Amino acid sequence: MFEFWTIRKRRKRLNEVKKHVRALLHNDDDILSEKQKRRLDELIIEASSIDPKDGLKVNGFLTQAPERLQAAVPRKRFALLREYLDVIAVAMMVAFGIRALYLQPFKIPTGSMQPTLFGIHYVQAKVFPNLPGPLDYMLFSARRAQAEIKDAGTWDVDSTTHFNSFFSSDTGFKIGDTFYRLPGTPNEVLVYTGLYEMRDQYRFNPGEKLCDGWLMLGDHLFVDRVSYHFSGLHRGDVIVFNTEDILYQGNKLGGYYYIKRLIGLPGDTLKIVDRQVWVKPRGAATFKPITFYHPVFTKIYAGKGGYHGHLATDRATYLTADGLTFTVPEDSYFAMGDNSINSLDSRYWGVVPRRNIVGKGFFVFWPFTRRWGLVDFPAPLDVPTSMQNGFPSMTLQ
Repeated sequence: MFEFWTIRKRRKRLNEVKKHVRALLHNDDDILSEKQKRRLDELIIEASSIDPKDGLKVNGFLTQAPERLQAAVPRKRFALLREYLDVIAVAMMVAFGIRALYLQPFKIPTGSMQPTLFGIHYVQAKVFPNLPGPLDYMLFSARRAQAEIKDAGTWDVDSTTHFNSFFSSDTGFKIGDTFYRLPGTPNEVLVYTGLYEMRDQYRFNPGEKLCDGWLMLGDHLFVDRVSYHFSGLHRGDVIVFNTEDILYQGNKLGGYYYIKRLIGLPGDTLKIVDRQVWVKPRGAATFKPITFYHPVFTKIYAGKGGYHGHLATDRATYLTADGLTFTVPEDSYFAMGDNSINSLDSRYWGVVPRRNIVGKGFFVFWPFTRRWGLVDFPAPLDVPTSMQNGFPSMTLQ
């Protein structure tokens, strides 16, 4: 009986050697030389030919096998590090595959979706916790924008320089003999400092504050590129689309990707009455308020937290006044920004062709504000929307 178990144990150890060598041949087939493969095959053949009953021969082979394996396939330097790098490389390939097929990162460029989603904007009051500057950026995508005039002079327009890198975008310029550098593109900096309006006519004096606030770099979110192909698009969805072949007053739209809220489906007839959209779907006899079709519109008409409804404006091309209607053509969608007072949307340039749809806003992954998480999830802040000269105050975070 004892001899039976001894033989069984020897056979098992021989099989383990063969299994290990076969796995090595399979996993490294593309990097092993023909000579190395022959030496490994010899190990397998020899292990198969040994009789497990011959204890002396089995023990001799098992003693020599590790050395012979090391000689055939020398262990590479930093082997453990290589293995970790292989795992990281595979993980990155999977991540990029998911990104290409399902989720696409997207940065909100403008304030047209405020207060649902925020684009790049400047705030004077700090609306997030007092933290060291690097944490302001890492957690809240905010960069300090502060400049005090050092010496008298005017803005030297020709000195304006754009510094663009992977991590930041800055603009430099001279006033008097001092060179200043602030976060943002030239257009953003010239607007929040007021230089655009002052041009080169205003003479600054030492001690004047050019700016003293923070440039918020906009919400970053993942776009779901797949699910709408199966579940369809619905009124109220936040959609991302490209602007290819969409023209306004004969010109291409600025920026290749836009994000808006879907208002009208193919066949819908739309109108705006008292800052609220009414919809008559294809085949329906009467109009109904859009809140009937999706509860998300309730917060847009709440009149608080920065929401102010949808505006009919004579500056637009469609829905230019209360009660005027527009019917959405086939394979097209009508999209509007939640900040409709300050949104260049379908009221101006028309419909979004279905082929232009990229996907639906899914998850805000940065910054870590109250909007972090599923798109459209937060309720409006319980603060009445402040209207100044007919425009809402949009500084709420």
